Amino acid sequence: MVRIASKQPRKQRKIRYNASTHQRSRFLSAPLSKDLREEYKRRRARVVSGDTVQVLRGEHAGTEGVVDSVDTKKGMIEVHGVTVAKTDGTEVPRPVNASNVMITKLKTEDPRRVAKLEERK
Repeated sequence: MVRIASKQPRKQRKIRYNASTHQRSRFLSAPLSKDLREEYKRRRARVVSGDTVQVLRGEHAGTEGVVDSVDTKKGMIEVHGVTVAKTDGTEVPRPVNASNVMITKLKTEDPRRVAKLEERK
């Protein structure tokens, strides 16, 4: 677990930058919607591909879509429908930081994930 003890922003950035890939996975958590918060008794969860999320910040705020991919190396996710046009007119997916989305529907096909989410019930 990455525990950032320092109050200095430069040290916080350094710890996040130098974190290993499995530690970066913890940075990919997003807040749950009110319905899911009441159901699972927790505030946030790790975003996985297949979850339905709503973008809260940026030019695509309010857009809701399914998570297409999760990049643990960069700490970004790609949401279906969140694209940007290149100069030649082609649409490419716009990566979004996981902290800027809210999970509205969880992918519950993985029994281990469901068991982990229901631990606090």
